[in-house]
Amino acid sequence: MVRETVLTPDDLILPVFVCPGRGMRKPVESMPGVAQMSVDNVVAEARDTWAAGVPAVILFGIPTKKDAQGSEAWNDDGEVQRAIREIKERVPGLAVITDVCMCEYTDHGHCGIIKDGDVDNDATLDLLAKEALSHARAGADMVAPSDMMDGRVMAIREILDENGFDQIPLMSYAVKYASGYYGPFREAAESTPQFGDRRSYQMDPANQREAVREAMLDVEEGADMVMVKPALTYLDVVARVRDATDLPLAAYCVSGEFAMLHHGAVAGAFDERAAVLEALGGIRRAGADMIITYHARAAASWLAETKE
Repeated sequence: MVRETVLTPDDLILPVFVCPGRGMRKPVESMPGVAQMSVDNVVAEARDTWAAGVPAVILFGIPTKKDAQGSEAWNDDGEVQRAIREIKERVPGLAVITDVCMCEYTDHGHCGIIKDGDVDNDATLDLLAKEALSHARAGADMVAPSDMMDGRVMAIREILDENGFDQIPLMSYAVKYASGYYGPFREAAESTPQFGDRRSYQMDPANQREAVREAMLDVEEGADMVMVKPALTYLDVVARVRDATDLPLAAYCVSGEFAMLHHGAVAGAFDERAAVLEALGGIRRAGADMIITYHARAAASWLAETKE
């Protein structure tokens, strides 16, 4: 009765990696229990996720081919687009969010067009907008740009509105740090940069005030929700952004944070269930309304047991 912060399955979003083929399930070595899946297995995963009480998934795509522009990102018959259509037909109650970025689709692994050895921010905006529109046409319930290009929220909002998708909300990865905790994700999404790093467009981990500026810029451009990524190592930032806006706030408990919790438990350092629920509760306590986490289904089942 006096608990200040409540964690429920409704607060959770499960990341899902979609790969080409049929009957495919490729385990991600650094994240036990996480796998790349073909569309048929993604649908099964979606069905189980909905049955567990988790209300949403966020899809990441691994294309059949990559090129310098990442052109498979806006292929209407791409893996993510097919997965959206199948999930909405077979598990209609589940909310389908799509990650909008180029890094999984480019042969160089960066989040946009390369010019003079670095990402060309402005040239990338049109490509991100085309990708978001393709996802909306396929039936996505929400799009979530994660690239950290300046101006991409406005570019996506404009193209969606112009094409009759003005009701599709936009969740911006507004505060995304150049973190060392993304390694397992890059294995899962096959998106490791082939040269350099992403520090020219992702945020300096030392900066907190900049996070508020980045979030409010995206709010001004038309974001319906904003996100902080990573979550556990940036709880102070989650709290600062929460104080700055009353828009819904998401936090991404990223792959490296998942791996720490899982492997720490395997090593006997702590009980995984207790540690995960405490960590997710801490993210909620800091101010996040939604948590993207690879533990979503497990946490939902643990919460159901606790309630019983």
